[in-house]
Amino acid sequence: YNTVRVRLSTNMAVISDDDIIRRRLLIDGEGGNDDKRLNNLLKTFIRWSNSKEDDDNTSTMYQRMQAMIGQCEYTLEKALNTYEMNKHEQENYEQLSKDIDRRIEEATEKIVEAKSELLLAKCIRKNRQEYDNLAKIIQQQPDRQETTKQLQALDKELSNLAATKQQLEEKLELRRKQFLVLISSIHELQRILDADEQKETDDIKEEDISSSIN
Repeated sequence: YNTVRVRLSTNMAVISDDDIIRRRLLIDGEGGNDDKRLNNLLKTFIRWSNSKEDDDNTSTMYQRMQAMIGQCEYTLEKALNTYEMNKHEQENYEQLSKDIDRRIEEATEKIVEAKSELLLAKCIRKNRQEYDNLAKIIQQQPDRQETTKQLQALDKELSNLAATKQQLEEKLELRRKQFLVLISSIHELQRILDADEQKETDDIKEEDISSSIN
């Protein structure tokens, strides 16, 4: 046991204060029981170091320290795994946030474009009404060949305007549907983020409860 005692003492001596503080912070993050476990380990080590070789409790204390060290190492490994998992999740959330910002920017640009097209459609509608009024006035004039040609030209222009208006209305409707789909996708992404965050919180709570029970 002298060899083991010297080895444990040497290993504890070479650990720097920074390492001790860093590991203790990681372990403390799992709950208050870990701090008590470290204190018990230190007390057991002191008693074991001061015990005699022929003491019946020496072997028992040594085995107990091995078990305590194993528990501390397990807690530390679990804390490190949790840190890496949280770091990975944070990177995923940042990427999702960037995707949402990009989609919102695209949706905003499409809204601006749709507003411009709507203004153009209103202008075409106004012009069509003016052409309709002008056509009515022309129709009231004497039936002359030139007047007939003008009416035919106006009718053709009105037909073209009507076709253009129909195309714009269809395009506006398409933009509106695309925008609704985009908004729905954004809401779905937000719901997934909230669900993941809630699941992570629940998992951490379950791990804390399991650690406390152990």
